[in-house]
Amino acid sequence: MINRRKLIATGLGVTAGLVTAGCSRGSASGAAWSQPGLAAASAPAGEVRVTVTPAADATKVSPLEQVVVAVEGGTLKDVSVATGGKTVAGKLGSDGQTWRSTGKLAYGKTYTVAVSAADSAGALSQHKSSFRTVKPSGVASVTFQASALTALRDGGTYGVGQPVMVNFSKPVKNRAEAEKAMLVETTPAVEGRWRWIDGQNAHWRPAKYWTPGTKISVKVNLFGRDLGKGVYGGANASTNFAIGPSRIAIADATTHRMKVYIDGKMVRDIPISMGKGGTAVGANGEVISYWTRSGPHVVMTREPSHRMTSASYGLVDPKDPNYYDEVIKLCLRISYSGEFVHMADWNIGAHGNRNTSHGCINVGPADARWFYETFRPGDVVDVRNTPRHMALTDGVGDWTVPWDKW
Repeated sequence: MINRRKLIATGLGVTAGLVTAGCSRGSASGAAWSQPGLAAASAPAGEVRVTVTPAADATKVSPLEQVVVAVEGGTLKDVSVATGGKTVAGKLGSDGQTWRSTGKLAYGKTYTVAVSAADSAGALSQHKSSFRTVKPSGVASVTFQASALTALRDGGTYGVGQPVMVNFSKPVKNRAEAEKAMLVETTPAVEGRWRWIDGQNAHWRPAKYWTPGTKISVKVNLFGRDLGKGVYGGANASTNFAIGPSRIAIADATTHRMKVYIDGKMVRDIPISMGKGGTAVGANGEVISYWTRSGPHVVMTREPSHRMTSASYGLVDPKDPNYYDEVIKLCLRISYSGEFVHMADWNIGAHGNRNTSHGCINVGPADARWFYETFRPGDVVDVRNTPRHMALTDGVGDWTVPWDKW
């Protein structure tokens, strides 16, 4: 006879068939007999199988990947995913058979997955594996801009010409992947598109100027995105802004007038003097044009005073008739190359009659004060009837590009 004590000690390694065959005798009915309680005590547990995703020893795992632990033939009792003393949060399913991470992984870390699982008899087994997340050569962050000169104020109000502008701290090679991370939502809804101004700047705008009162929400879910050339996205970012009244000024070089429209109604007709035209040669041989550039400009900054000097574009000889170095008042910048709408009280005789400036839009004192106090960043100054055209990158030149080419 098999020793009963030995059979119980053998436990899960012994099958029920071996138990009943160990000691039996015939009965009147011919059925086999087994010692009461012996078969139940020695019943086998099913095989416990644990699977972990990412797989053991996996490398270059995206930090966006979810860690999933599943068990077959048992239940999960404890799951730990950790690196450097920091544990990744997770949640066990109601059936006790699947655990999924809810916390975020980090770049360039080795994670250890420790699992405790119980079989059908309650016996515990331990399972361990590890994986490593991708280590970027660089991590790109984003900022939201009103122009290259100013940040977009979260919760701010801007003019109808203000596009969504996202600046990346590092060049983006995989632009399609970056665009998947960038979401623009508007109320009311309006169609818009992204355009890359260069390798680090993407702009989004609708086909036409914004409708006043539109609310815009921008989210860039950048973390974990492969931006190309070993650069990955840093922290996620978001912002919101709103569109104020429609303020559009149309400056005409032929009539020497600037008509101002607020919410579609003309409210002021201002005499002006614009760029006189012609060219000069700078100290380094660069050609300097004195035409105000045609095309829709967007107000970028408002400055109560601004030092303007021809030396900024290469004209440094004080004896040159085009040389100047002055502090100018009531200035609204409309291009990076130095075009402003500003007060020019020394040039009143030219206002409304002829173009004499070096490229700015000159305005008399009373009109300059009104314009300065009325217009805000994002408002539009549309220059017309000059032979030189504004470039996309010379300020917020987004509206110089037709919609079918945007």
